[in-house]
Amino acid sequence: MVREKQKFALWLTPETKRKIEDHYRGDNCKSQSEFIEKAVKFYCGYLDAEGADDYLPRVLAGVLSGKLGTLGDRVGRLLFKLAVDDAVMANLVAAASDVDLDTLRRVRARCVREVKETNGQISFEDALKFQKGLA
Repeated sequence: MVREKQKFALWLTPETKRKIEDHYRGDNCKSQSEFIEKAVKFYCGYLDAEGADDYLPRVLAGVLSGKLGTLGDRVGRLLFKLAVDDAVMANLVAAASDVDLDTLRRVRARCVREVKETNGQISFEDALKFQKGLA
């Protein structure tokens, strides 16, 4: 739908004019007028919202919801992959080791404490040193 446009005088500070010149192409606008029109419509939407304080949070909530949903899906897939690899390694190590259940329970309890204390920042080197009695 093509709308008729009207020409009128517009007075801007040099700083504002410079901002328009610097940003209109980055917003994929064909002209500075298009950029100004988009900016005015956005600001009017902000003012027309039930409360101006509610407008931006709704906009952000919509954007963040989509981004976080995508991120959540990706993290979920990666965690599934890690869990599968962890299960494979656990089964291979269990098949190759001669560890009794009491030792396994003590090691698990120690690992839970270490993970809590270090927020999961445990290196293989630290575990090796402990297991070899070097720590």
